[in-house]
Amino acid sequence: MTARFDGICFIDTNVWLYAFILQQDEEKRAVAMQLIETLPDIVVSTQVLNEITVNLLKKTPMEEAEIQKLVRSFYARYPVVAFDEAILLNASDLRNRYQLSFWDSLIIASARYAGADFLLTEDMQHGQVIDGDLQIINPFITSI
Repeated sequence: MTARFDGICFIDTNVWLYAFILQQDEEKRAVAMQLIETLPDIVVSTQVLNEITVNLLKKTPMEEAEIQKLVRSFYARYPVVAFDEAILLNASDLRNRYQLSFWDSLIIASARYAGADFLLTEDMQHGQVIDGDLQIINPFITSI
């Protein structure tokens, strides 16, 4: 059973991919599916959509018509953050202060821009709080 998150949740690429690609860890797939199906306030970014798309094209038999349908469904269901000057500059600041990778800083800056309370990912430091308002959570850790 996954934890309940009160607030806006930015879901990183890896969580979506566990839900979308069948040949992966079944326990993580179940957690990812439950989060996607039950969280009321989910937000993503164009970076996440790009990463999902490239992985689905490489790892599944999905064709472009299915990818287009998926992209449309994301835009219909969730707020999608696109990079702008403020996000790029905030990402640079975050890289400097937190020693983040380029791509992780963009994810965090996008989540903060969207007003997310939680960033759900297995790729960053579980429990870390960024600037006092965004908590990184690995939803696959059983103790949450």
